[in-house]
Amino acid sequence: LLGIVPYSGLSFCLFETLKARLEDSGGGALKTHQRLGAGALSGLLAQSATYPLDVVRRRMQVDAERRRSELQVAREILRGEGVRGLYKGLSMNWVKGPLAISISF
Repeated sequence: LLGIVPYSGLSFCLFETLKARLEDSGGGALKTHQRLGAGALSGLLAQSATYPLDVVRRRMQVDAERRRSELQVAREILRGEGVRGLYKGLSMNWVKGPLAISISF
């Protein structure tokens, strides 16, 4: 829940904001390609913003025996790998994510 709730909330908020702006500038209902673009961009931005939560969750799952909190795991990543450690693997999500998300809207 820690990762999906912020992601979903941010994604829907961004999509509705982008959709409203496109409707205002275009004067009416969006065409299919505009909806797909707004969905892809909102998914990409939401995914990028919440990706560190996903990295922390995965690290906790891989090493479940150590019984650490989310904050402890995030601190360990930052100490050992720096901020870049929180975004490991994000580029692959950029490849697959926007396509899947744009279709869902």
